[in-house]
Amino acid sequence: MVIDKIRERFNQNQPLFIGEDTAFQSAVLIPLVQVDGVWHVLFEVRSLKMRKQPGDISFPGGKIDPTDKSPLEAAVRETVEELGIKFESINVISELSPLVTSPKFVVYPFVAILDVKQIQINEHEVEEVFTIPLDWLLEYEPYMHYASVEVKPSTDFPFHKIMNGEQYEWRTRSMEEWFFDYEDYTIWGLTARILKYFVERLK
Repeated sequence: MVIDKIRERFNQNQPLFIGEDTAFQSAVLIPLVQVDGVWHVLFEVRSLKMRKQPGDISFPGGKIDPTDKSPLEAAVRETVEELGIKFESINVISELSPLVTSPKFVVYPFVAILDVKQIQINEHEVEEVFTIPLDWLLEYEPYMHYASVEVKPSTDFPFHKIMNGEQYEWRTRSMEEWFFDYEDYTIWGLTARILKYFVERLK
């Protein structure tokens, strides 16, 4: 009886990873656009008025709202809001593996062809947009630097319940940060990680 119940429960659809249902979830589009007959990838520069990450370069997208039926719906909705284009101007062609930065944060990326003849950026969220030729990205070699991530327990952490208490040796994790330099723009952070994965899969 117990084994049958376990088998039944775990044969059902499960979250992609433990903690997915409580993680901060966002979704983005990697927009492919044609410029003079050549395929480019479009990027946004976040508005300098934004409270979080002003001036950073990103893909269109954002937080998945409770009203969104899926990550894809969120990515398309955010793209429409940020670029001022119509839903029918977006042709989603692929889904990429999600980027799980921690059990508390996940990004779901999608690849889409955009018809951007009528872009009207939302100036509250987007400072400007620019494009990079896809061929250039396929030839470019991004560079990497490490950032150390250290654990800092809270002041009320129950050290008395763990072996070695306050002398417990927490693991320091090194995080790879990738960089793409194109003209006056530098792409890094989550956008660079997703971009790197996308380009490597194409290669």
